[in-house]
Amino acid sequence: MPDKTLKVNKKLKIAVSEKKLNRSIMKNWIKGALILTGMVITFTVCVYEFYINKPTKDIEKLIPDFTVNTQKLYKEYTTNKDHSDSIYKGRVIEISGKIDKVEIMDSTIVAVFVFSKGDFGDAGIRCMMLPKYNDEIKKVSLGSKINIKGYCSGINESDVILEKCSLIKDEYTSSILLMDF
Repeated sequence: MPDKTLKVNKKLKIAVSEKKLNRSIMKNWIKGALILTGMVITFTVCVYEFYINKPTKDIEKLIPDFTVNTQKLYKEYTTNKDHSDSIYKGRVIEISGKIDKVEIMDSTIVAVFVFSKGDFGDAGIRCMMLPKYNDEIKKVSLGSKINIKGYCSGINESDVILEKCSLIKDEYTSSILLMDF
């Protein structure tokens, strides 16, 4: 009988130690999973804060990379989109030309330079104004020559698009070379 109790005690000790080992493994696995989850969350927050939600440059204070008249910019984009994108897209540019209309879309004011009539409306250059220039651009006489500076985001099906635009005062003239191609 003592042999049997010894064997049972050994089996119980082995079972108890296996249970402890399993618990230890499970605790370590849970700790590892929590640490990994924390690292993923931290990485995601960092990517969002420093890459996706990075602060934009104050475009109205930047010196434009290029200064070009509206007719030339529109012609370049409509004849060779890829070449024009390589020059202007993603850059701050200053344009000058005669404004044809001002459109109000919700809280956004758009200065429009029209160069052709399309099937779905006018085609040309559309400048999405910064809110602080909304009142000023509304007061500009249609047909008058104005200078606007903004971020060029390329061309859609019919319009060259400038975003975060500011109205440049007459006393300001850009010191950047006028591009001739």
